[in-house]
Amino acid sequence: MEETYDVILNLSSDLKLFFKELAVYVIKNLHLSFLRFEEGKGIFVTALYRQRGKMARRLMHTGMAGLAAAGMMIAPVIAQEFPGRSVDPWEIPSTSTVLSAATEDTNTTTLVSEKMRDKEVEYTVKDGDTISTIAEKFGVTTDTVRWQNNLGSKDTIKAGQALEVLPVTGVSHKVGKGDTVYSIAKKYDTSPQGIVDYPFNSFTNDETFELAIGQTVVVPDGIPPAAAPTAPRIRQITPDAGTVVASGSFVWPAGGSITQRFAWYHKGLDIANRAAPSILAADSGTVVAAGWLDGYGYGNRVIIDHGNGYRTLYAHLSQVYVVPGQTVARGSAIGKMGTTGRSTGIHLHFEVIRNGVHVNPLSVLQ
Repeated sequence: MEETYDVILNLSSDLKLFFKELAVYVIKNLHLSFLRFEEGKGIFVTALYRQRGKMARRLMHTGMAGLAAAGMMIAPVIAQEFPGRSVDPWEIPSTSTVLSAATEDTNTTTLVSEKMRDKEVEYTVKDGDTISTIAEKFGVTTDTVRWQNNLGSKDTIKAGQALEVLPVTGVSHKVGKGDTVYSIAKKYDTSPQGIVDYPFNSFTNDETFELAIGQTVVVPDGIPPAAAPTAPRIRQITPDAGTVVASGSFVWPAGGSITQRFAWYHKGLDIANRAAPSILAADSGTVVAAGWLDGYGYGNRVIIDHGNGYRTLYAHLSQVYVVPGQTVARGSAIGKMGTTGRSTGIHLHFEVIRNGVHVNPLSVLQ
């Protein structure tokens, strides 16, 4: 019995020693492995630091390729989660309708797009076409078609002939050395403001309106120096705004020459006067905006709400005489004509807005 007890005691001591040595061995090896890992990590980090991101693109491409591959692998699994959504294109029944190469209506016509054109188009003359019908189709004058194609007043056109048609009434000009918007406007007897306001004319410098040699600009309402328009050109002079006091209607905001009329790309009326007179309120109302409100091309401007669905805007002012919230009577001075903002000379840009829609000022001015 005593011998059995001694054997058990010795076995217990051996087990304790075994587990103790085992623990020491495991800890020692784990510590060495950790040290090796830290050493390897240090080498890897040092290498990455030396590369300083040179491998970033390669790692990014590899990562994206891996994501794409993972997506392709899991796509079938995701698709199975939406039964009835998959369609086999080969199982789609074909239509029983047979499309014929013939048409019953042989009187087909070409429709001109109503989208605003940004450049000239080439039109092939058809049987029955005249210069006037072509001009009407494209919304320009007959003179515009003639001038662009070097046609005289007595020249005729024939079927199959190719004609260039400008997007607006006027002429096109290829910029030469020394040309400016001012010299071009003078050459074609029009306003430089019209050249600047045309939205598809580009400039190498939007501050000075500098042009690049060789570029082509459109000159709205321009007339070639050697050409005589077939219809008389009338320069309307506004009446003295201070004496026009028609009740219930708009009075002229300034006196001067009308240098540019209302168009889809020019939502107002330009009135020029080198004397830079005062600008008058076209009708009684409340000033809702005044001054150089932002970096927009209007420069100093005044907006008046007339309380009856109408608003009027007066732009490019050199001075502003009113403040927001102030009420003004018809004919009251609200500012001084100038050339601030996107302007080529002293003039007033006048807009009339009815229920949020721009209307031609000439339709309401008396």
